Amino acid sequence: MAQLSLYLLVIMVSFFYNSSLAEPAFARHSQSNGYIKDSCRITRYPSLCLQCLSGYGNSTTIQSPEQLAQVALSVSLYRAQYTRAYMLKVAKELESSKAKGYYYQAVKDCLAEINDSVDQLSQSIRELRRLGQETVTNDIFWHLSNVETWVSAALTDASTCLDEFPGHNMGKLKATIKGKVLNVAQVTSNALALFHRYAAAKYRAANKKP
Repeated sequence: MAQLSLYLLVIMVSFFYNSSLAEPAFARHSQSNGYIKDSCRITRYPSLCLQCLSGYGNSTTIQSPEQLAQVALSVSLYRAQYTRAYMLKVAKELESSKAKGYYYQAVKDCLAEINDSVDQLSQSIRELRRLGQETVTNDIFWHLSNVETWVSAALTDASTCLDEFPGHNMGKLKATIKGKVLNVAQVTSNALALFHRYAAAKYRAANKKP
């Protein structure tokens, strides 16, 4: 009986100990998701923003414009890389077929634009990481300008890619390509809006410096 009581006591202590650890973690994740939800309201596609970023709030703590901009740009890069891989596959299939025609050239041109988007998003993420290591100096504004330029260019490239497939009457292949590229454009637009929020915070911090 004494052994059973001791066993139950150990279980109860373990339960309350684990609960005390779980509650702060749950609270942090709830705060992160709340912060993400509030931040996504400033974007052009808030529902997509929340859908893409809320998963990160469950796995890590996001409580600053810098963290959110980093995650948003990483999501954009991932979507661009995924779309590039799909279009490379389509381009190879069209190249090996007899009916290349207009679609093949359109896919090639669009693929070149998405390649550029991948490069520019990669550069912007590296530059944003450098920004996190800088003190408030004039160099920060140069880094901010670089990120702004590259993310804006990536968005322009994705939009240009969409122009390769005009019209509303689309076959399955055309609709699939447009859907994937449109997703890249939309998440990049959201990432740019969240970066602008981070940049504004940096500017305010710089202006407060004596």
